[in-house]
Amino acid sequence: MEPLHTARRLSAAVLAVSNQLTVPEVLQTIVDTARELASAEYAALGVPDDGGSFAQFLVSGVTDAQQAAIGPLPRQHGFLAVMLREHRAQRLDDIRADPRFAWWPSAHPVLQAFLGVPIVSGDEILGALYLANKPGGFTDEDEELVRVLAAHAAIALTNARLHERNRELTIAEERARLAHDLHDAVAQRLFGLRLTAQAADLLIARDPAAARLRLAEVSALAREAAEELHAAVLELRPARLEQDGLTDVLRKQVRILDRASVPKLVFHDEDPAVLPPAQQTVMLRVAQEALHNAVRHSGATLIEVRLAGRVLEVADDGTGFDVEQTLKAGRSLGLRSMRDRACQVRGKATITSSPGRGTVVRLEVPGV
Repeated sequence: MEPLHTARRLSAAVLAVSNQLTVPEVLQTIVDTARELASAEYAALGVPDDGGSFAQFLVSGVTDAQQAAIGPLPRQHGFLAVMLREHRAQRLDDIRADPRFAWWPSAHPVLQAFLGVPIVSGDEILGALYLANKPGGFTDEDEELVRVLAAHAAIALTNARLHERNRELTIAEERARLAHDLHDAVAQRLFGLRLTAQAADLLIARDPAAARLRLAEVSALAREAAEELHAAVLELRPARLEQDGLTDVLRKQVRILDRASVPKLVFHDEDPAVLPPAQQTVMLRVAQEALHNAVRHSGATLIEVRLAGRVLEVADDGTGFDVEQTLKAGRSLGLRSMRDRACQVRGKATITSSPGRGTVVRLEVPGV
């Protein structure tokens, strides 16, 4: 194979790791590239699960009809299992002649020449690349090429793990924040409602007019508590970003918070860009964090949310604060998490504030 073509195909596979692709798409690109560059008839990439089978098993060179005839995902047996236990590559002229070979289903293609390379991160084997049936057998050059691709598969799988852990941490943080919100807002309103109802009960006999006023307060408190609960449930419910789009989701959330909160909330959309899903999610989460801070802590009378192009701004006319001093004191108010979220999509989050001058949270994401 021409060196220039090989370099281009390797480059495309490497770029797939950093592009906005799903992990299965990246791994499929890697397994297809391995088969092409090594001139193999078949290739596969397996990622094991904890139950003796495979969480993912991607193939190249096998038609959909052949896959259906072969049956369900393979178990970890024979050379599939060998490659998940041993850190070194395996190269054989005929896999069937090796005593570690087990079996394959009757509809499985007949394999002969074999090359297996583990996908390794540190001391852990994350999976393996399997290639089979190259005329004349696999070479040292083939093994080196597949090692490079296996290394990039390890990066993709490691990144996926980190993303999942970050997602779990984010969910935990948001649950804690919502619990705090419910305690501060709804629980306090319900406590006030109970006290007011008790006062009305005491006044019924001796001052019916005053009792009626207290009962009107009970009605108002109950309505406010219901609105607070509605706003909290809205945040718990997964946003319909794919169906509704970022603009509509933000507009709805601002409208509900406006009804449930003391400050006036206003939403402006000024020709917002169409963003990929990852950027939309980050935009929404940063907006929610900024709104939470503004509603609960700023003492503002007006909060404005603006979505323009690739920029989100949440501005309030509240008391403001010293940003750096707040961060140094360990009272981040979600500032660090907003910056961390922005970094996930190569965006930039800035928080501008000073005592008595309000606060502006600004997030800008790059074009893809």
